[in-house]
Amino acid sequence: MTAPTQRDPRRTSARAGVAPGRPARAAVLAAAALTIMAPALIAPSLPAMADHFGDDTLVRLALTVTSLAIAAGAPLAGVLADRFGRRPVLVGGLGVTAGTGTAGLLVGDLGALLSTRAVLGLGVGAVTTAVGALLTDWFRGPRRAAYLGYQQAAASLGGVLLLPLAGLLAGTGWRAPFWLHALAAPVAALVLVAVPRTGSAPARPVPGDGGRPSGGPRPRTAGRVLGLYLLALAATAVFYLAPTQLPFLLGDLGAGPGVVGVAIAGSTLSSLIGSLAFPAVRRRLTPTAITITALLLLGVGWLVVGRATGIAPVVAGLLVGGLGVGLTVPNLNLRLGDLAADGRRGRVLAGLVTGIFLGQFLSPLAAGPLVALLGPGGTFVAAGLATTAGALVAAPVLLRPRRGR
Repeated sequence: MTAPTQRDPRRTSARAGVAPGRPARAAVLAAAALTIMAPALIAPSLPAMADHFGDDTLVRLALTVTSLAIAAGAPLAGVLADRFGRRPVLVGGLGVTAGTGTAGLLVGDLGALLSTRAVLGLGVGAVTTAVGALLTDWFRGPRRAAYLGYQQAAASLGGVLLLPLAGLLAGTGWRAPFWLHALAAPVAALVLVAVPRTGSAPARPVPGDGGRPSGGPRPRTAGRVLGLYLLALAATAVFYLAPTQLPFLLGDLGAGPGVVGVAIAGSTLSSLIGSLAFPAVRRRLTPTAITITALLLLGVGWLVVGRATGIAPVVAGLLVGGLGVGLTVPNLNLRLGDLAADGRRGRVLAGLVTGIFLGQFLSPLAAGPLVALLGPGGTFVAAGLATTAGALVAAPVLLRPRRGR
């Protein structure tokens, strides 16, 4: 009889699904608040930056190159989180976010600015991946649904608080909003103090599968995972018209940087509401029904934005569309967390991060021809029509009762 293997305390929480105390949970949710809208914090500065550098197209890349770097770096962050634990990846990502995010205060040319924004994306990707993996490790069942809703709510709250502040700061100078990335430094210190060390959870055998670890997904599961990634990409590409095109749409309506920040924050405010409502919605609707409802809200909201002739209707449309996004992200997070094996959860959730931020990167590129042809308002209308039509066409197929289920 062999001696019992000593348990590695760094892996206890990840394997057992036992959540640490409130300070640790607060630290992780504080980190989540710095993620989803991180690339958009300089959105109110875009017109002034375009005037300063004399290049509208490359200046918009200051937003999207960050999203591309998040998408590219998240898979590596997922591998590292599974191999070495969530905490070091989270702390490292926060440190990179603070250092490179504030570099825009000093750099003098556009090429250097774009480089620092790319490295910022690597940090944000690590933070987003580690946060999702930690919360999915710590909780099971309804509490997992609740805390994944809280994760998106925290990210939305970060937008609600920071985007209007970014707009106010942009009124004093286009560099000022870069200061907001410094908030990652105290959050990193809080994580170091409050979050226990955790390692990866080894893949557990699948019952009745000859002891094969569950780390390798079956083809059917892999197809479902890929479909969820593509859905995240498409929904985010539509949603990200707000920070990339709204400054120019509102500029045509006579709005200044402060109004732009408040308007974009409107979408994140309703996203926060949707995220907080997600646990209750999940108890009443299937995941597929939630997805279709969320896409309808996003599509209708963008139709209202595109048809608006004043600032108030724009804000109303953003509120409706943001509510849809608030339901979409935790729903996808929960479904992927349930599909992923313990030992590969970081990598599977990293794919969702890649889908979300690749959608952010592709959004202005895909919208460019539409903006040239239809203008910002027409682009919102086209995106809203496509999203609404897609949801209505898919609904009868996806929601019909299935035999044997």
